[in-house]
Amino acid sequence: MKIERLTEFLRPAPEKEQTITDEKELNDLYRYWRTRIMYTTIIGYALFYFVRKNLSVAMPAIEADLGISKVDLGLFLTLHGLLYGVSKFLNGFLGDNTNPRYFMALGLLMSAVMSILFGLSSGVLAFGIIWLLNGWFQGMGFPPCANSITNWFSPGERGFKFALWNSSHSIGAGLVLVLNSFLVVYDWRFCFFVPAALAILGAFFIFNRLRDKPQSLGLPPVEVYKREIPEESHQDQDLNFKSFVQKKVFGNPMIWILCLATFSLYTIRYAMLDWGPTFLTEMKGIELKKAGWLVAAYEASGILGMLSSGWMMDHIFKGRGGRAAVIYMTICTMAVFLFWKLPDESTLLYGTLLCITGFFIYGPQALVGIIVANLVTKRAAATAIGLTGFFGYLSTILSGWGIGYIVTHTGWNTAFLTFIGTGVAAILFFALTWNTGYIPHLDKKANGQ
Repeated sequence: MKIERLTEFLRPAPEKEQTITDEKELNDLYRYWRTRIMYTTIIGYALFYFVRKNLSVAMPAIEADLGISKVDLGLFLTLHGLLYGVSKFLNGFLGDNTNPRYFMALGLLMSAVMSILFGLSSGVLAFGIIWLLNGWFQGMGFPPCANSITNWFSPGERGFKFALWNSSHSIGAGLVLVLNSFLVVYDWRFCFFVPAALAILGAFFIFNRLRDKPQSLGLPPVEVYKREIPEESHQDQDLNFKSFVQKKVFGNPMIWILCLATFSLYTIRYAMLDWGPTFLTEMKGIELKKAGWLVAAYEASGILGMLSSGWMMDHIFKGRGGRAAVIYMTICTMAVFLFWKLPDESTLLYGTLLCITGFFIYGPQALVGIIVANLVTKRAAATAIGLTGFFGYLSTILSGWGIGYIVTHTGWNTAFLTFIGTGVAAILFFALTWNTGYIPHLDKKANGQ
């Protein structure tokens, strides 16, 4: 059987004739489907984290039970992150040209299978191979979400809407940390079996609830519905997809600067998430169960950071997300420094500083996607965000294996000095995008307003 037939079910849904003329009916339908697309992608992507970040809490228990070293555990994180980054980038091309309903459900289902296989294994080689494969299937989660959000929400409202969707990162990571904080007490293998079962249910949920772009449901494109200026010029519309990507993505210097900014901020983001339970127990003397809750609080505070940064981008900086990102990364870096240097051994103090770090790291993390999507338009949003995402997960060389190696040979102080350095680098890169991402005003005359 030809490959085309095997992948035919992933092709975009055909467009339907637009027959709705009543404005109230159109508004009601658009409101219903936008709400449904939003909650489905949030829940669906949160469940990807259930079978991605379930390793964090289990790592100290795996080390104690099987004698696997920090360097090996860090290598799992790095290999997983690298292949996830490659997958996110390559699947970005598919995400812009497939039906997100089927593509996302398939990726979550396969990630759940990998989590089950990991829980059944005990050898270093098996762990590495399975977690590597999991990284590939994880890369099938974000592109369909980027496709959906950019097709259902216009540039003028993406700041807050994209930030709202980005809360799925913290919801998923936070919930699995809390869940596994209980499961790890009984057996670290439960940290892989239970989240996998929930993810399998989530794959069927996505299949049932998600749909393709508005035109596939007989609705007009979102920029027509919102009466906004079309994102693409007539000249760009005449380009085929490959030429469009070469011009708007690979030929745009701002995209590459945002890639470097993403590398820097993701180093802090994932170091805190992946190594949080470990350095809290070893460096600060906090018991493992409490450490899992503290890192979950770090994730939960990130939700507020995302929402506030998206609102700030839309309403204060008028689409210039780089300005908000500079402010957020500055405060985040200061919080990491205080966490490192303050001698107080108060669990409350450590938890507060972790929450501040989470609030101000997840703001820029959400803004990068919005800035990039608006720069390249909805036509190549998944591809461009996939490219910046690749650099984000390239950072796991440093935040995963690198930190494991640094801590083993020089201790946690050198690791935190590394975090501070990457925070400063992120500030500088975002500063270069200070005037990037401005969303033009509506052409009211053209729209008869």
